[in-house]
Amino acid sequence: MSLFPGFTEERIDLGRISLFVRHGGTSGKPPLILLHGYPQTSAMWHGVVADLKDRYHIICPDLRGYGQSEKPLTDTDHSPYSKREMANDIAALADHFGYDRILIGAHDRGARVAHRLGMDHPDLVQAMLLLDIAPTREMYANSTDAFARAYWHWFFLIQQAPLPETLIGADPRGYWMMKCTNQARGDTPFHPDALEEYLSTFDSPESIHASCEDYRAAATIDITHDDADDGAKLEMPLRVLWAKRGVIESCFDALALWQTRAQHVTGQALDATHYMAEEIPHDIAADMHHFFTNVER
Repeated sequence: MSLFPGFTEERIDLGRISLFVRHGGTSGKPPLILLHGYPQTSAMWHGVVADLKDRYHIICPDLRGYGQSEKPLTDTDHSPYSKREMANDIAALADHFGYDRILIGAHDRGARVAHRLGMDHPDLVQAMLLLDIAPTREMYANSTDAFARAYWHWFFLIQQAPLPETLIGADPRGYWMMKCTNQARGDTPFHPDALEEYLSTFDSPESIHASCEDYRAAATIDITHDDADDGAKLEMPLRVLWAKRGVIESCFDALALWQTRAQHVTGQALDATHYMAEEIPHDIAADMHHFFTNVER
């Protein structure tokens, strides 16, 4: 049984990259692009999509390096996995579907891609809602012992190749389950079909290496790009939701940090752990629709 009934699932060649994309919903409705996080795929949105498919034309890609999307070769600067390159993929995807104005919903790494998309393509993004992140640069700059212990993978995955790749590659599925259930406070809030997709697509040297490169880029070239913004802020309406039982809540003042990076931002903590789109999909969908509807007005 499909997690996305009625949706088309296909590999789309955008010229610059080939992405696996799920798309469907209601033609003629506002376009909504949903971006997933690490170490997941577009399957994470199935519960949210079920509530929103009658109200939006929904496009859910696997980010480059993840799932069934292309995993390009990297370079010494990690630039192929910069959020700028990933954001350019999403801009190309919007153009492929004929859109010059889109809404964005994004979680975790996908939310970091969305942040860069909003900075580099401000005319494209009408509004965005981000789940369970604070800005990358500020999270690194405000790192504490508590944060490093909880988000150990941030510091592990950026180690020089092939150290993390070798260690993860010894038991990819075991690593995935350990890392993700830890962030879910010991639970497994994933639909069995989605979980099998996560595990099967992560279980390859190419996927493991690409996801490490995503994090290496975040600690290097992405911060360079953030610094080059020179104080510029996101101009479109931004809403941020974070997990009350997660690390963003316990280690950062998420709303205050986003107010330094966006002109118009609202947000709050919700009763969930990191994988909130799968734990409380109806709440996320309702908040997303309320926010986007008010923006459209």
